[in-house]
Amino acid sequence: MIRDDIKAAQIAAMKAGDKETRNAVSLIQAAIKNRDIEARTGAAPAPGTPGDDSLVVEVLQKMVKQRRESIDMYRKGGREELAAAEEAEVATIERFLPAQLDEAATTAAIQAIKAELGATGMKDMGRVMAELKARHGSQLDMSKASDWVKAALA
Repeated sequence: MIRDDIKAAQIAAMKAGDKETRNAVSLIQAAIKNRDIEARTGAAPAPGTPGDDSLVVEVLQKMVKQRRESIDMYRKGGREELAAAEEAEVATIERFLPAQLDEAATTAAIQAIKAELGATGMKDMGRVMAELKARHGSQLDMSKASDWVKAALA
C-alpha cells in the first residue's frame, strides 16, 4: 500500500539525515491525514482498506498540481531557488504515484473509449472524460488528458 511506502520513506529519510525528503514526506502525510479527517463524515474508504490507495493517489496528484502551479509563478517572479525547492518536492511526491501513461498510451486509451462510446464530437467530451478518469484516473494528468480528448473529438 502507498501509505506503507510513505511511512518507510519517512523512516529512511530520518535515518539518512535527508531533511528535504523528510520535510516533503511529512507534508504528504499531513495532507493525507487532512483528507482522512474530511472523509470521516463521508463514505470514503477507511485508512488501510483496498480503496484507500485511490484516495492517497488523489491527494498526491493534487499536491503535484499545486506545486507545478507554484513553480510557474516562482519562475515568472524570478525566484529560481524557490522553484528548485518545489521541483524537489514534486520529485519526492511522484515517487509514490503509480506509473503515468505516456502520450501514446493515453491517445490509444482515448481512441478506444471514443470508439466504445460512439463519441463523435465535442458534445461527447464529458462522457469520454468521465470514462477515461474512471479507467485511468490514477495514471493520468487529467488536465493534459483533457487537451488530448479535445483533439481526438475535434
